Order: sequence, then C-alpha cells, then structure tokens
Amino acid sequence: MPLNERSLIGQEVAGYYIEDIVGKGGMAVVYLALDPRLSRRVALKILNPVLSVDDRFRQRFILESRTVASIEHPNIIPIYEANADADGVLYIAMRYVDGLDLRRLIYDRGPLPIGQANQIFAQVAAALDAAHAHDLIHRDVKPANILLAGDHVYLTDFGITKHRSSISGLTQTDQFIGTPRYMSPEQINKEHIDGRCDQYALACVVYEALSARLPFQRENDIALLWAHLAEQPTPLSQIRPELPPQIDAVMMRALAKSPEQRYATCTEFVTELRDAISGHQLDPFGGPGSGPHYLDAPGASSGPRANQPFVPRPTSSPHSGPHVMPQLPAQPERHAAAAPPARPAKKKGRPGRIPIVAATLVAAVAALGLVAFVIMGHQDDTWSRYKTSAAAPLTFDYPGDWTVRTHQDLFAIASPQAPAFESLFVAGPGADWSKVSELVADDPEAASGIYVQVSDTLDSKGSSEQMKAKMEVLLPGQVDVGKPVQDQAGNSPATRFDGALHDPATGTRLGFVSYVIDRRPKTMLVMYFCAKATCDDATQTRIRQSVHVS
Repeated sequence: MPLNERSLIGQEVAGYYIEDIVGKGGMAVVYLALDPRLSRRVALKILNPVLSVDDRFRQRFILESRTVASIEHPNIIPIYEANADADGVLYIAMRYVDGLDLRRLIYDRGPLPIGQANQIFAQVAAALDAAHAHDLIHRDVKPANILLAGDHVYLTDFGITKHRSSISGLTQTDQFIGTPRYMSPEQINKEHIDGRCDQYALACVVYEALSARLPFQRENDIALLWAHLAEQPTPLSQIRPELPPQIDAVMMRALAKSPEQRYATCTEFVTELRDAISGHQLDPFGGPGSGPHYLDAPGASSGPRANQPFVPRPTSSPHSGPHVMPQLPAQPERHAAAAPPARPAKKKGRPGRIPIVAATLVAAVAALGLVAFVIMGHQDDTWSRYKTSAAAPLTFDYPGDWTVRTHQDLFAIASPQAPAFESLFVAGPGADWSKVSELVADDPEAASGIYVQVSDTLDSKGSSEQMKAKMEVLLPGQVDVGKPVQDQAGNSPATRFDGALHDPATGTRLGFVSYVIDRRPKTMLVMYFCAKATCDDATQTRIRQSVHVS
C-alpha cells in the first residue's frame, strides 16, 4: 500500500472506495469511503504500515476491534469491519459521523457551557464503563476521539485498545499507545493498567473542556510526562471563577497519581462532578433506605453564585427524599348547607305511580348523560401504530397523543414527553436526570412511555442478576429486576422482567414492565415505563398485546 495518504483517494482498499481524508495522526489516517456493498459511507481508518510488522499487535488489533464491534452501546462508535488487506495493512471501517469533534469545539468556542459539558461527559463516561465491563481499556481518551452528532456523543478510536490482562504500556515496537497530554502516570511508568487510566485521561479532557487549557502545559513531551507524574494542576475554580470550589476536590481525586485513589468508575466521577457543580453535597448522616439527602453548599441559601450557570436541582424534601407525586389540586371549597328544620313524621303510605315514573325518567336521563359523557370523553382516545424501523423491527399500538422518536438505528421511544426521555436514554449510565426528575414531580402521568432496543447481549433465558447487569450497561441509572416470568408479547413468546430504573443522585424512580424477545440476529427489549407504583396497567396491556415482531 502506498505511504502517501493522498495517493489513495479514488482508489479501492479492501472493497472500499476512498473519497477523501477526514483526519490523520501519527499512527493512522482516517478516510471518508464508500462501501458499495451496502451503499453507505464509512470512516475507514488505515493504520501506519509500520504497525503491521508487529504480529502480536496485528492479532490483538483485529481481535479487540471485533470485540468492540460486539459491544452494544449508543455512545461507542459502531464498527462494521476490522481486518488486514491483501498487503497486510490493518484497517477498520466504522460509522461516519458528520459533525465536530470535541477538540474542534473547544478550539472554536473556548470553555464549554456547563449544561453542554455535563451531557458530553456523561455519555463519554458511559461508553468507557461499558468497554471496561468487557475488559477493554481505551488508552487514548482525548477530545479528538470524542465525536459530536448534535447532542449525541460517540467515543471512537477503540481500534487500538489494550486488554486488561496486558501489562506493558508499550507495543513490541516500543511505541506508546496514548497521547502525552492525557496520559496517566501508570501508562508513563509502564505499569499494570486498568480502566482507571481512562478515567485519568477523561479528567484531563474535562479540565480542558471547562477551562480551554490543559491541566499540564509544558514546552516538550519529557517535561509534560514529568508533570503528569509529579505535579498538580491549577485548581479549576481559580481559572474559571464561576465554578464552585467543590469541583476541585472531585478533579483532584480523578487526577490522582495513584489509580487506587481515583473513583471506582468513570460514571461515578462525572456524577460527583455534576453534583459539585450543582452545589450538592452528600449528607453523610443520610440513613439507608431513606433516599438521598443533600446539604446545601455554603451560601446556597443566598442564591446562586455570581455568574454561575444555573443547574436544575432535584425537587425533594431534605427529610423525606424526593417527591414523585405532585400536590393534588385543591378542591373547590364546599360549604355545608344549613340543616333543614325537623318536620313531624308522616304516616308511611303506598307510594304513588307518578314519583316512580319520575324517578325512572330521571335515572334514564342520567344514564343517557353518562353514556354521552363516556362517548365524548373517548372521542380523543385514539391510538396510533408504530411502523417498523432498523432500530425497532416491530409494530405496536400507542396512545395517539404520544410522540414517537426513532433515534438513528439505536432505539425507538414513544411517550407524551419523548424528547426528554430520548435525551435520558441516549446518555446511558451516568445520564443527567434533572429534566425527568422535574417531569416526575410535576406531571407523573406524562412520565411514561415505551422503549424498544435490539441487542446481542440480552438473553431471554438469563437470570435476574444477569439481566440487571446487562440492562445497567444499556440504560441510564441503576436497575432493579424481579424474577423472570414466561409470557407473550403480541405474536411472540417473551420473558417478562418487572423492575425499576432509578437515579441514585436524585432518587427519581421509573418503574417498568419489560419483555425480552428472542429474534435473530439480535434479541429485542420492549419496555413500558411509568412513574406510578405499578406499571402493569391497561396501557401496558394494550401495548403488549399489539406487539408484532417483524
């Protein structure tokens, strides 16, 4: 293969037709290419031919790229193919994202707004934790590898990963895999690494996104690597005064030199970060089972800090936990009528025919009125039908006043508040629940819907524990799942799992009734969720009965 990257434009490589260069680095060049087999454009990453000389690296690259391709997660860039061409040069074909990367966004706009930054961090953390659950470490988390498609975030460049069981931070060709600006101390020291090295790199990215400067800026790579090993960055609250000082402690922990001092997961890190920015401090005296308790940060009662962006707080009582039901509207005040004066008792006699006829007529009129009321009340009770899509290959009925959103080829959702829940579900673990928390508190009837996703990780024959672990990778928040029950979803046998999805930060809870349906090539999850005590209601029953798998 020619070493001049532009010479490949207009050529065919491994069945892909190269159209243009979209990015390049020291280890690879990324091209926009056409896949004629499926008539779609892809991002084709071709690695430097020097790397192909390392047989061990080549084998690991292909194996781990295929492992990444098998991970079902909305924030991990979908990989279509990973292999070596006829000349032995390694390539990887993945989804082409027509948008900015985070590096360009920071360069163009400077420090990011808090709300936008929180959304980006949560999605990146969810992607990393999903990879770590499969014993894969990214090892090169940096802004250029974070792609932005509107509000949706993709973490890319998983093609050069490192399995947890590996020891060294070097390849056999003695090349570092990583970028010095974001490299953890244990990578620099060539020590054993795990997912916490990605957390360190993510913390460097967070620092840069919030301040538009790196945590360590030095004149050369040697000085930069030494800073990662031995120095501390300037506190973020000093660079950006509107940030509360609580954020510095969170960043210090995520940037700790020793992995053991960092957070257990990336999601835990970004959740703590979000709460610190919001002014929340966890109450150490909150007892188990009483819901999350929060203490206001110093000065919180006097209003927001000057110039501090407002971040919604969960609606909750400091003693009883979050409210999930709104205050019932006050009924019109009714004054008791004065009691009529007592009358002498009359001798009972046989009732006449006229009162009986009158009572019958009144009852008939009332019945007709009730029938008319029911008919009029149900004129708007229309239902619509979801049309099958790549994201949700089935049809089902849903209330006509709900909105349907099919998010690319990832999932479909139907709900009275579809945009809010689309944002929640696309973020995955570590999602920001603030909008949904407000919705549950203010209008719990609207906090319901149907969520559909296909996945090759779910198993209809799995146990409750297995289902819980797999759902927590796919869904936002923590999951509680009951025992599996054999059931039917429309025309398909299904395993039913009842449970709840909740946010540990706010205590907001959504119950659900879910059905796992075996379907080749991938299993399907159909989940009805609501904010009520039980979701096994008439709406759920009708939706379940209407399911028809394509």
